[in-house]
Amino acid sequence: MATWPKTLDRAGITDPSLRRDHSEQRQLVARYARPEYTAVRLLLPAPLVPDVIAATAFMHHSDNLIDQGPGEERIAALADWESRVHAALKTGEADQPVLRTLLDTVARRPQLRQHIEDFLAGAPLEVQTAGFASERDFQRYIDGYSLPAFLLIACLLGDGAPTDRFVAGCRTFIEASQRLDFLNDLAEDLAAGRLGLPEDLLARHGLTRSALTGKNGAPDGFRALLGDQARQIRTGLTASYGLVDLVPARNRPFVRALITIQGLTLRAAARKGAALLDGSARPQVAAALRVLGREYAAARRVRQSAAGPRQERATAGGKD
Repeated sequence: MATWPKTLDRAGITDPSLRRDHSEQRQLVARYARPEYTAVRLLLPAPLVPDVIAATAFMHHSDNLIDQGPGEERIAALADWESRVHAALKTGEADQPVLRTLLDTVARRPQLRQHIEDFLAGAPLEVQTAGFASERDFQRYIDGYSLPAFLLIACLLGDGAPTDRFVAGCRTFIEASQRLDFLNDLAEDLAAGRLGLPEDLLARHGLTRSALTGKNGAPDGFRALLGDQARQIRTGLTASYGLVDLVPARNRPFVRALITIQGLTLRAAARKGAALLDGSARPQVAAALRVLGREYAAARRVRQSAAGPRQERATAGGKD
């Protein structure tokens, strides 16, 4: 793994002020998303790392603005932020490091621009959503917010604009991942007055939102609901491995690790069972490290294979 200064060099980021901005975003992402940051640093090619970190920092900053406070304040904060982002994209200038690094990334990865617009267009849905009446409402949320948010990162993993097939694969993954997040974060969401499980799903298992917040342990039907959701998530994650073949070989270890670690989280949630109503489950650290270690070895093999012919040509040229 290249050092951070060498990573910036390989990405072509030479301006001292931009290097400082990218380094600041790197520190922020490493602090609030350490597992994801570790996977990016270990598994992605160095030229791509600052761009993925910049897009992640932008998504996190945006989400923080619209995820705190009363609804009216969040709507106002979103409108102000959307105006700032659009102005930055139009003028190419910004007064915040998170936007300066985003602009720098768009200059290298122009496919990102449209996904920024799509993400901002879907953000009001996140502000307005405290739950879902039906599965249809959940699917609308996936299309309107979850998928555009994921594509901020995923669009950087291919060469050029994502194909329809790739976007469909991303949707399969993010639906399973979002369903898992809502299931795993039940306790936290309920405490904040939110619920990511559709009301019609609860009704199908004889449950209500108020029953999930009761003091008498897990209500009847919760274990069946958990099993139902686990099977659905597992099916989606299994299908998501098709994404691996839709990105260049150099990025496949990262995509494979992303999906596999979600599978480990699902396993932990299923094992925790009714105790999810008391707090989230986390994948076993040793298992996650094994995944990262295995994919790091795969990433090194890909890089060595790509470098081999160039090295041989350089050697041959030196003998002439």
